[in-house]
Amino acid sequence: MTTVKRFEDLRVWQSAHELVRIAYEVSGQQEFGRDFGLKDQIRRAAVSVMSNIAEGFNSGSDAEFVRFLGFARRSNSEVLSQCYIALDMNYISKERFQSIYEKANLIERQINSLISYLSHSKNEAVKEPPAEYIIDFPYDNERPLDL
Repeated sequence: MTTVKRFEDLRVWQSAHELVRIAYEVSGQQEFGRDFGLKDQIRRAAVSVMSNIAEGFNSGSDAEFVRFLGFARRSNSEVLSQCYIALDMNYISKERFQSIYEKANLIERQINSLISYLSHSKNEAVKEPPAEYIIDFPYDNERPLDL
């Protein structure tokens, strides 16, 4: 297996970089470009995918990398969700939607594979203990207070 020394060498980052280029391209055209809210949101979400992969790679631990990959995966889903809106508003064609959909699905599979690899590595630092939540409810004379 090849050792990756820079985040730019990760195939998933390269795919995310391409997604950013696509998001900027489609959101800058005609009607889509005038929908400032959606245009800004899809661009931010696409940039977030790429950025979280890079930030996670340089986070210093596999556990942190996995956490940032989770952020990237969620942002990737956000891009796809916004593409549905763009399709519904006729900002993009069905063919363009399909190509973005395929790119987003590729990125999701790549992220999932990398998470799986990192989670099954010999590095125990990846395996975080489950979170424990303790909730104390204030009681007055054995009766719950209105919260």
